[in-house]
Parts: sequence; C-alpha cells; structure tokens
Amino acid sequence: MAFDIDMIKKVYASMSERVDKAREIVGKPLTLSEKILYSHLWDGSPTEAFTRGKDYVDFAPDRIACQDATAQMALLQFMQAGKPKVAVPTTVHCDHLIQAKSGATADLKSANSTSAEVFDFLESVSNKYGIGFWKPGAGIIHQVVLENYAFPGGMMIGTDSHTVNAGGLGMVAIGVGGADAVDVMAGMAWELKFPKLIGVKLTGDISGWTAPKDVILKVAEILTVKGGTGAIVEYFGEGAKNLSCTGKGTICNMGAEIGATTSTFGYDESMERYLRATDRADIADAANEVKEHLTADAEVYANPEQYFDEVIEIDLAKLTPLLNGPFTPDLSTKVGSDMTEKATENEWPLAVEWGLIGSCTNSSYEDLSRASSIAQQAIDKGLKMKAELGINPGSEQVRYTADRDGILGIFEKLDAKIFTNACGPCIGQWARYNDPKNAPKNSIVHSFNRNFAKRADGNPNTHAFVASPEITAAIAISGRLDFNPMTDKLINQKGEEVMFDEPTGWELPPKGFEVEDAGYLAPRKDGSGVEVKVASNSERLQLLEPFTPIKDESLMGAKLLIKAFGKCTTDHISMAGPWLRFRGHLDNISNNCLIGAVNAFGKKTNMVKNQLTGEFGGVPDTARAYKAAGVRSIVVGDHNYGEGSSREHAAMEPRHLGVAAVIVKSFARIHETNLKKQGMLGLTFANENDYDLIQEDDTFNFTDIAEFAPDKPLTVEIVHSDGSKDVIKVNHTYNAAQIGWYREGSALNVIKRENAS
Repeated sequence: MAFDIDMIKKVYASMSERVDKAREIVGKPLTLSEKILYSHLWDGSPTEAFTRGKDYVDFAPDRIACQDATAQMALLQFMQAGKPKVAVPTTVHCDHLIQAKSGATADLKSANSTSAEVFDFLESVSNKYGIGFWKPGAGIIHQVVLENYAFPGGMMIGTDSHTVNAGGLGMVAIGVGGADAVDVMAGMAWELKFPKLIGVKLTGDISGWTAPKDVILKVAEILTVKGGTGAIVEYFGEGAKNLSCTGKGTICNMGAEIGATTSTFGYDESMERYLRATDRADIADAANEVKEHLTADAEVYANPEQYFDEVIEIDLAKLTPLLNGPFTPDLSTKVGSDMTEKATENEWPLAVEWGLIGSCTNSSYEDLSRASSIAQQAIDKGLKMKAELGINPGSEQVRYTADRDGILGIFEKLDAKIFTNACGPCIGQWARYNDPKNAPKNSIVHSFNRNFAKRADGNPNTHAFVASPEITAAIAISGRLDFNPMTDKLINQKGEEVMFDEPTGWELPPKGFEVEDAGYLAPRKDGSGVEVKVASNSERLQLLEPFTPIKDESLMGAKLLIKAFGKCTTDHISMAGPWLRFRGHLDNISNNCLIGAVNAFGKKTNMVKNQLTGEFGGVPDTARAYKAAGVRSIVVGDHNYGEGSSREHAAMEPRHLGVAAVIVKSFARIHETNLKKQGMLGLTFANENDYDLIQEDDTFNFTDIAEFAPDKPLTVEIVHSDGSKDVIKVNHTYNAAQIGWYREGSALNVIKRENAS
C-alpha cells in the first residue's frame, strides 16, 4: 500500500472540478502541465488565467523530499520557523554523504562513522517534526521517491535539482532551495513564476542500442543548458507511451540540465505497470478513475503548436546513441566515428579509464539489467575489461532484487566495483585520487547527469562523457571513447574478432521486486519530547543566526569581489565533493565560496584583488576582509549564472560573507530564487555588453536603491580606479513580496515574524 494514500485520493477528488474550471477560465484545452498547476493553486479552485513566464503564482505542493546534504540547511532554517510539525508529508534521504572508494559494505560503514553526527541530527529532527527518514544505504533520493512517493498528477518540491525525476510518473516535481521548502513545511504557499511550456513530440519506437537516455541527450543538444529555463517540458506522442516509466524518469531527470523548471509525461500503461510492481496498486486504481485529467486534452497533442510556446519533434526510430560532453551536458556527439573526429580535433583522450553506471538518472532495475546484458556478453565472448567499472544501484530495493536475480553477480565477474546505494561519483563523492588537483588528463564515461569539470573526482583534467548505461558498459569494456558497439569488432582473449549483440533487459523484474530492509524509519507520532542537539564546537553543524537586512547606505561604495568569467555553475560557487561534510555549518562551508569560479582578471581560480590592501588572495578570504571592514561586496557573472544544483549554499555563502548583489547576464532559475530568499539582490545587466565595462578595482554605488520597486530597473554607478564613471541600468524580477524578503533580511525572517504575530 502507498504512503499517504489519503492525501493522494484527496488530490484526485478535487482534480475534476478544478481542471474543468481552469479550462473554462483559460478558454481552451489544457496541457497536462496546466492541469496539474491549476489544480494545485494555493487558493483552491482557479479564478483567473495566468500569463506564462510573467505571473507569480502561489501553489500548494503535495509533498517535499530532501537529501541529506541540502536537508541540513533546510531543517536548520525550519527549526527557526516556530512550527511543531511539518505541514505536508516530507522525507529526508541520506544519499549524498557516502563516499565511493572500496565498495558498498566498507564505504557505508565508513560513512556511518565519519558522518554519524549529521545522520543523527537529521534523524532526530525528522523524529521531532514528523518527517520520514531514509537511512544511509536506503538509496538515492529520486529513485526512492519514484518507487514510493511519486504519483500521477501530483505536485512536489524537493531540495535537489533532480527532483524533476518524478515526472517519470506524471508529476510536476520541481527542485528548489531549502528556503522554498521551509515555506511549504511551515504551511505557507510556495511561489513560482507560471512556467512557459515546451512540448516534445516523440514518434516511432526506440530500439536496439538507443535508450531513453539518448532522448534527453538529444533534447539537451537542441535546447542547450539554458534553453528550458522558465519552462516545463511536456513529452507526448506514441513514442512517449512506448517508453518505460523509469525511462521516462531518466528523461525528466536530465531536464535539469537544460534549465527546465521540470519535465513530465502523461499517465499511461507503463506508469500503471510500475505503480503495481512497486506495491502501489491503490494509487493505480485511484489514478485510473481520473485518468482523463492525468494527461493533456486530446486537442493539445493533436495540434501542439497551438498550445505550447515551443514544439520539438523527435523520431525515436531515427535516434542513435549519443555521448554528451566533456564539461557540459549539452555538447552532443554520435557514438563512433563522429567521436573519433571530434576527440582528435579537440585533443580529448580516446582511452577511457572508467565507466560508471547509476546515479539518480540511470540506476533502475531496467538500467542495470540492460547494462548487465552487455557485461554478460563480454564474459561469454571472452572479452577482458579495458577500463574499470563502477555500479551505484538506485535503491536497496533495486539492489536486493538485482542481486537476487544475478545481475550484480554478472558485473562482479568482470571485477566491477559495486558501490553503496548512493550518489557517489555523480556528486563528487569518489575517492579516486589522493591528489585530484594534480591528477592526469583522462576520459571517463558515465550514465550520470552532470559532467562539469572536477564534478566526479575533483580532477580538472578528467573529461567526463554522459551516455546510456548500455553504451557506458560497452565503452568501458572496449576502453575506447570512439568505440561503436553497433559496427566495431573487439579482439577477445583467444585473439578472435567478436561483436556485441543488441542489449536486452527487463522493464520490471520478472519475479517482482523484493527487499528485506528498505531503510525507512517512520517518525514518532508525537515528537514534542525529542531534543535536537547541536554541539557549539561542531565542525559539521551550526545553528543559524538570522541575516540582517542590507542597508541602503551600505550599497554606496561596495567593492567588486569577483567578475566570474564564462560558465559559473553552483559547483563553481559552492563545490560538492569533500565540502559536503560542511553543508550544515554555514561559516565553515563558506570557505569554499566561489573558489571554483574563474576570475576574468588573470583567468585564475580563487585569486582576486583585495581593493583595501592591493594584495591578491582567495575569494572567501577577500570577502571576509571586506566584511570585517564593514564594506559590502559585489559579484559579477556571465550567462546562466548558478546553473546546476539547487544548493542554496551557493546563495547563503556569499550572503554570509557580505556580498550584497550578484549582477549577471542571465540566471539559472533556482539560483535566482535562492538569492532572493536569502535577502540579496539578484540583478541582470539591461545591456549585456555592460559586463565588459567592469574593471578589477571597481566600486559600485546603487544610487536609487531606496526606490526599489517591482518592474523598475535599478541604476548603478560604477566608479573606476582612475576616477572615471559608468552609469548602467540593471533589471530584476522581484515582486512586492520578494522585495519584502530583501528589506527584512531574508524570506525566513518574514516567516518568523508572521508566525510570532
């Protein structure tokens, strides 16, 4: 039986009336995305039509999911809200703090020792506030959510950008910062700019070596890493119906890599099969009663150009396997000779050292079974692994079932390393090198979602390429980045030429799923007696102090901290990997603030000029010096600033270190919201070329900040070291409530005040 079945039935009970009302108000047929959005309005039944990409709307999500790295800061904030219990079903999943090194058993034991303080904190907070807790080793948050909590037509938010994975079960599931989650935990509305809509029509059947992964790799190529910003991507067509539920999840998962608000599919038979296979027949039965509301109106899919802001069509029968990378998830190359040419031209290493299968993107039973069919062929055909192979199962249920069915044993026969059911290398928790900064140039292939520089192993010279699990397995066996398993032969240990056959696998386990201990701990019914302790001398956890408002006068004479050059993701702003251990301690983790960003002056990382002394030093040290002197600082950036993870630390750290404003050419959605929530100014150049005006010794005067108001640009006077000045305009997207967050120091300060009154 499903978790929270009464809540789900309540959602379905009101859906028909709300969808019908929305259709009447909008005056035309509705997409699936619109049906879910309009049926989850904070005020209940729809009363007005919203303008896509313009109107801020208050929503009432059905549930929240948090992973252990982001949950620390989210729950530390929630503890200040003054609430005895979370207002909506919420879960915490311990998957980020387990380093991949020796193998599942040893690595989990090590994590339970080194991160015991954090796990104990999260478990006690969960107990106190009515939050479901998934123990270390239980699985990766998004696979566990898909197996246990996702349901067609629902709305959820999660403190991880890949929360969007639940779109594989027909949800509108959106990644947010912890402060957004706190709003909903505290029983308040959740605000989102009403998204634009991108329709992706899938025709034909996927077959052979092509996998659902290749669909999203192709979409990433078409839309790029910012092409989905501010939009929901809705997949439809006969090709969509022919994909498995977990395949749909893979496609939705990597929608985060194109900046999409989320991605989703209409409810169909594959979702029903998955619900029943994961012991949720009650949800399937309830969904079947309202299934006409769990997909778009027929007219929408018949004439998509009339209902979506943009339409893309992909013929799955013509789609071929792709490799995306290195260093960005939208650089796409066809498997085989195209890679030979491109790698040679760009001097990418053709020898592959590792293949990695898993992460929240591709760690389902189906993914492992298809990859294992390639591994079994290697055994049968006498091939020896040329690269190392690592496997991260998505959940304990997947791991247990795959082990029972012999799938993991096949990988182990090839000396693959089975890591813990956790994120591992996907988020930098991989002890590959003793000294990653000075590690050699190399290539790896993985079925993960992101491949930014240094993300997997901390080595800036690792060229990471994203592929399907089956292609990853084949390339790892061959040891060649440009290997094409559809055409190329390999030499086995007998000196014979052999070729791979097409991969095979199971959509769902033939014998059903099975697990002895899924790893779930239900909270106490009454947690009022639970005491949450945070040691004052802890290096890992720190109780939060409210941010003080940024005074208007402090924005006269603000100094440039760094002008970031090129791509500046949340990994550049607040690195993961070894820094994950400080995610619950704001002051300590602030020592990684912007240390990965490339300074436009000198093109070095973590080396900026301190205008007060004239000396050069690290970004955090320089920021602390400005803060100690009572001087506010400014960060300047390029396009899509804050791309990647939902981690609000990338906003909280600069805020903690005295940064008042971030001025960029354009923002990634989640990061812009995070800046607003933490009481900072997130601004964009009215003229993108003004980025070029910024000089190393610049001082900034926000001359009309006292008049900060919605839809009104701000004026910034830039004073250069020679005394000359440039006056520019900067735009913003703040509404009146968000300006209130800024004026009061943070959104959390507003919540505390409202709860106290």
